[in-house]
Amino acid sequence: MNSRYPIFSLILLLLAACDAPEPVKGRVITTQSGEQINRHHPPDLVAQGGEIFQQYCASCHGKNGEGDPEWRKRGADGLFPPPPLNGTGHAWHHPMAFLQNRIKNGSAAGGGNMPAWGSKLNEKEIDAVIAWFQSQWPDQLYAAWYEIDQRALRR
Repeated sequence: MNSRYPIFSLILLLLAACDAPEPVKGRVITTQSGEQINRHHPPDLVAQGGEIFQQYCASCHGKNGEGDPEWRKRGADGLFPPPPLNGTGHAWHHPMAFLQNRIKNGSAAGGGNMPAWGSKLNEKEIDAVIAWFQSQWPDQLYAAWYEIDQRALRR
């Protein structure tokens, strides 16, 4: 009778594994430090982020996240215009927590005209917007951002 328990346990384990979700797979890319990372942006999250971006962000950052062509120069008001978010600007220099905070709370005083969206967008919607614009970044840029984000997490 005792010999049945290990077999029964193995069968239960195998059945449970059949119901386990497959890990989400994307492209495996390599960072500058040689780390292999799975670059995956869930299509439904990216689509949601694109819709939110068009509704709330495109009027300033451009339909495709291209930003203001003069984003590096202060305007007549002394503030910086909206930067590109499509990988041609500096958004990739900032870790996830910074990006989330900037969208939620707006620009720092004297920096730009970014409004605070925290009263209109919840955390999941903010993350969806970030997933949308990050999905446009080339792999090499995303890999560099990933390393910046990991360093920020270790602090």
